[in-house]
Amino acid sequence: MDVDPQDLPGCSIEGIRVVELQGADEAELQHFFEQAPDYFMAVNGEPATPTEAREELAGQLPAGWSCSRMYWLGYRDADAQLVAVVNIAADLLAAGVWHIGLLLVDARLHGSGLAQRLHAELEAWAVEKGAQWLRLTVVVGNTKAERFWPKLGYVQVRTREGIRMGQQVNTVSIQVKPVAGGRLDEYAVRVARDRPQAP
Repeated sequence: MDVDPQDLPGCSIEGIRVVELQGADEAELQHFFEQAPDYFMAVNGEPATPTEAREELAGQLPAGWSCSRMYWLGYRDADAQLVAVVNIAADLLAAGVWHIGLLLVDARLHGSGLAQRLHAELEAWAVEKGAQWLRLTVVVGNTKAERFWPKLGYVQVRTREGIRMGQQVNTVSIQVKPVAGGRLDEYAVRVARDRPQAP
């Protein structure tokens, strides 16, 4: 299915274009994942599994969850090689909540500012499409992520324990960034499961 480029976020970084990844991109995405063992060890306790990309592109949500649209975005350089991938779900759990499931940059570009620039343009695009809150989860103990996201304005709204991810059981920090006039108190009304005392 061809996707109108205007339906995807822009990228102002010279030489990088944004595409929507499809099933045909599975092998390439799998290779990208396999080049990021530090990330997968931090969150799953093991390297990317042989079916990691296939399962991610299938985009299965937890039972009872809904979203209006799931995007898998690939950022390609001038040689058409992936330099970053983003998974983001529109209207997850409630209208106006956009959940970033993954923002992963090629390790060679860590420290370059690429992740921050991609996020800024991703945020602007999500706001154009109706986002009032950006949401994500951070595995407690993944120190890079624990440092990165609060600098971009994310605030922890609760933690959850006992979350099995791959070979390990994690405590996760659920973080939200209000955008476009969204407020944290209103978010708590909309998304009951993210209230601190919710089951």
